Amino acid sequence: MNISMLSQIASDKDNFLTIAAYRDFTHMFLDLWASRTGIQAEIMARSDNQYVFLQYDKTAGYQVTRPLNKSLLATVENFDAVFNSLIDTLESIRDRQLPNDDMRTRVVSAIYTMQQCIGAALDGLPVGHSNQARKVNGDLFERLVNLLVRASGIDCRSGVIKVPVRDDNGNILFKARYQHDMMLEVSGELKVIGSVKTSSKDRVDKIFIDKFLYDRLTGTAVPHVAIFLHDVQRAGREPHYRVSSTFLPGHFKAYTVKLNSLDGVFYCDLRPQMLADPILREEIRPIDCFFFDVLPQIVAPG
Repeated sequence: MNISMLSQIASDKDNFLTIAAYRDFTHMFLDLWASRTGIQAEIMARSDNQYVFLQYDKTAGYQVTRPLNKSLLATVENFDAVFNSLIDTLESIRDRQLPNDDMRTRVVSAIYTMQQCIGAALDGLPVGHSNQARKVNGDLFERLVNLLVRASGIDCRSGVIKVPVRDDNGNILFKARYQHDMMLEVSGELKVIGSVKTSSKDRVDKIFIDKFLYDRLTGTAVPHVAIFLHDVQRAGREPHYRVSSTFLPGHFKAYTVKLNSLDGVFYCDLRPQMLADPILREEIRPIDCFFFDVLPQIVAPG
């Protein structure tokens, strides 16, 4: 097994139809990383030393990966433990029990590690495949979150909602189509609409506007949440790589204050400003809160 082989596996979405498939791929990537097979260098980000980049050897064209937050990544030695904590958490929710609070950091680590191993493997694709890699990575993160929600016993799907647009007399003029990454249902009743993206870059405006229009058109207030993996990207030139933020705090705060706030914004990898700014700190939470706080409320009786 080498990086090129893992890149090809990661680029085929049919290889990731179950949570177990994500787990197995993560094992393969972490094993390869630990053995340094095909990895020429591990580069620390100049701007933030908790982030590293892997540079592959000639078998993967000396490609450099996205930034990887080592404070969140599981290792080959502890991945099984954090993965089992994630599964235990989902089973507790399914059984209508509150999950163990001590597992929160492990749940974050399990999700972040599985998705970033896929992303890092896709970074080993030949030059010119970056758009394909970005699309596949985003689709697989959406699928992972949906699979995890289903494992908690909640009906979850992605797809299109057709919302009728009526005139002043109540007559239907046409139906507006809205594509959603995640729709959570209990006994056929829509409980939560969600957007699941690897990054908020170029997407945050649409998420707020979708909530506003959906509520106005339907006359309801179905909660809208957003789940993001991170908001960092590689910047600079070799060997002076650093990380830069793709988060737009001004846009986020303007929509929150002047349009409507979302009903939950969750990140695997929070940026420091999300913790320091009062408005952002109020609106943005780590992804464990979605699993430990939101999902148990959805399945709770009544």
